[in-house]
Amino acid sequence: MTTIAVLGTLDTKGNEHAYLAERIRERGHTPLLIDVGTGGEPTIQPQIGRDEVARAGGINLSQLLSRQDRGECVAAMSQAAPALLAHLQQEGKIQGVISLGGGGGTAIASAAMRALPIGFPKLIVSTLASGQTSGYLGTKDIVMMPAIVDIAGLNRISKTIFTQAAGAICGMVEMKISHEGDRPLIVASMFGNTTKCVLAAQKILEDAGYEVVVFAATGIGGKTMEALIDSGMVAGVLDLTTTELADELVGGVLTAGPDRMNAVARAKIPAVVAPGCLDMVNFGAPETIPSQFQGRTFYYHNAQVTLMRTTPEECHLLGTEFAQKVNAYQAPVTVLIPSQAISVISAEGQAFRDTTSDGSLFGAILSTLGDAIPVVIYDGEINDEKFARACASALLENISQYQSR
Repeated sequence: MTTIAVLGTLDTKGNEHAYLAERIRERGHTPLLIDVGTGGEPTIQPQIGRDEVARAGGINLSQLLSRQDRGECVAAMSQAAPALLAHLQQEGKIQGVISLGGGGGTAIASAAMRALPIGFPKLIVSTLASGQTSGYLGTKDIVMMPAIVDIAGLNRISKTIFTQAAGAICGMVEMKISHEGDRPLIVASMFGNTTKCVLAAQKILEDAGYEVVVFAATGIGGKTMEALIDSGMVAGVLDLTTTELADELVGGVLTAGPDRMNAVARAKIPAVVAPGCLDMVNFGAPETIPSQFQGRTFYYHNAQVTLMRTTPEECHLLGTEFAQKVNAYQAPVTVLIPSQAISVISAEGQAFRDTTSDGSLFGAILSTLGDAIPVVIYDGEINDEKFARACASALLENISQYQSR
């Protein structure tokens, strides 16, 4: 029988979670009520109380409650609930999780769900399920369902939403996914300006027996790729579009944060990397570009996207950072540099053609990389088919070396 964790603040939303649990029970699954409330006493009896949740996170609940600081309590439960849920999942004691929440409940539940692996069923009915939700979802596959009305009692609208949510989480845990015959997984980074290269390399790798998952280098794409690498599911990395480093350095809108390119070092898996699209920083419409960038070279990609050319000084910093991250890799890695263009628009005759900036980038990479790291300088453009073949071949060779150790 399948057990579904029903996690929530049972002091203020106990009846609502009890209703949800009953709908789950009607579908033939076992609800496991978990209390993460820190206000008054729970209005229903949980199977796992708040004290047990707090202990899982190393928190002294009595001391926490004595300070009567709601924000501190939410933060503490957001630390403890992930530890508890991760333990339950790893022990095979739960097969899904669902929660109902306002601001505090959503913060706690989403933190707990982000600790669970991709593919594990997770759903939140939330009053915040609109607008900017990336802070709650992170890089995980959390289903966030609008509550429509506040979670403050049972009425014809809330009961409809809760019943449908129960059906959704039950359906998620009932669906069985077979991974028999799945091929080893390679992840790759891609942008519009490197699409031709990555798709050509993808075909070669797939013909060699691998499954290739491509991530758009749009900030959240890079973060998600890093998270998947950290998960242990990945056999190799084709990171040809490292452009998110430029947005992080200069202040563009598609940054993946300072951790971009670091997961390969932690996972200790083979990789091939290239400085794809480090010639550009991404902004929105022209009127949204910060005033300090006036006078720079821009390319208007469309009405919503404006690209800014990186300078020689920025390229030197980017090349140094790129190489420093690669120096930390412990499995076979190869750096490939397409010396004639690192994007479509930096090729001869294009808007971002700037050999001085490219030279600064390449020079910083070469002077910073460790002597033991192989470097291939290709006298051509990143989207040349020959370059794509070189990248794919290098990754296959690195994986072979890694497997033979």
